[in-house]
Amino acid sequence: MEKKVLFVDDDRNILDGFRRQLWNRFKLVTALGPTEGMNIIQTQGPFAVVIADMRMPDETGIQFLKKVKTVAPLTTRMLLTGNADLGTALDAINEGEIFRFLTKPCPSDLLIKSILAGLEQYRLVTVEKVLLEGTLSGSIAVLCEILSLVNPEAFGRSSRVLRYVEAMAHHMGIENTWSITTATLLSQIGCAVLPLQVLQKVHAGTALSRKETQVFQQHPYIAADLIAKIPRMEPVAKIIRYQAMSFDERTEAQGEGIISEAPVEARILKVALDFDALESTGLSKTAAFNQLKQQNGQYDPTVLDAMKCSFADEIKYELKSAVIAELVEGMILAEDLRSSGDALLASKGYKVNQPLMVKLLNFKQMSGIREPFMVLSPLVASAVEDPGLPKELRDVV
Repeated sequence: MEKKVLFVDDDRNILDGFRRQLWNRFKLVTALGPTEGMNIIQTQGPFAVVIADMRMPDETGIQFLKKVKTVAPLTTRMLLTGNADLGTALDAINEGEIFRFLTKPCPSDLLIKSILAGLEQYRLVTVEKVLLEGTLSGSIAVLCEILSLVNPEAFGRSSRVLRYVEAMAHHMGIENTWSITTATLLSQIGCAVLPLQVLQKVHAGTALSRKETQVFQQHPYIAADLIAKIPRMEPVAKIIRYQAMSFDERTEAQGEGIISEAPVEARILKVALDFDALESTGLSKTAAFNQLKQQNGQYDPTVLDAMKCSFADEIKYELKSAVIAELVEGMILAEDLRSSGDALLASKGYKVNQPLMVKLLNFKQMSGIREPFMVLSPLVASAVEDPGLPKELRDVV
């Protein structure tokens, strides 16, 4: 698909001149001023390149390009100005992170070369995004599936909390969920080096000794250090590192200048993990959520509100009994799945996928599996009559 270029200026004559000059070279769109420009970006995007005039009555080109960076971070941004002073250039680079700083009048050949360079830059960053979110995500998913089969106590938890994390991120308006989804999948990877008895206690909701607590609290840092060694994974590592920090503790630490600002994704992950830990003790969703609410300062109130909204997603499932032959992808285990010899094969809350079904079929043939067991089965849209919350959760809201 041909990549689009947007020019933003408050002078209609200048925009008409750009159209006459470039119409046969690029797929060109123009906007009269920053307000119209932002509306076009949000309704007609994505744009590969956005070029804005510096001096506009409503806001400067730097201010406008700073907003563009927020709503369309992959777009290549350029500034066109008749006042080529050093201060303007520095502000443009530092605030708008522009790709080119062009001065008026800009020769036609220089403008065309700059736009072509901007289109190439856009191609490079989008290719990198596809590589990061496609190839790397696929590799991470395979790694997590293998680890979950080897150590279901630790990595089954990631699967349990993932649907809550995704629902909360959706309710909070987080569009790019790749980082938090990946961080959730890898959040327990540090548990691979912990003693098995500690993991079993955590899984069962049993109280840990002081020494065991100290050992368990190290796993986010172990995981973050491992993940940070992978190129382009620094944001994911940061989420994992802060997954256990309380909201007040983080705010106080920021005030003292001890740590940098923790991402909102880490606060989402903390709520999901702590909610899961409470559920693992046998508490209902209502009781577990109420306990979170009562712990003032531990959690971001905005995230708690998002979790409350996410409970509505539970109406998409029905609880029913099943055997191995009836499992389909998308079901969620409503109880731990064990072999005939009482070995844990998959934790409660694990989302059924193809590798798990293959593993279970093999175990059934060789050692046997305890059947039937309870699962949450997705309901078809027509089966969902009441859009409200499940009865058990209505008192939460």
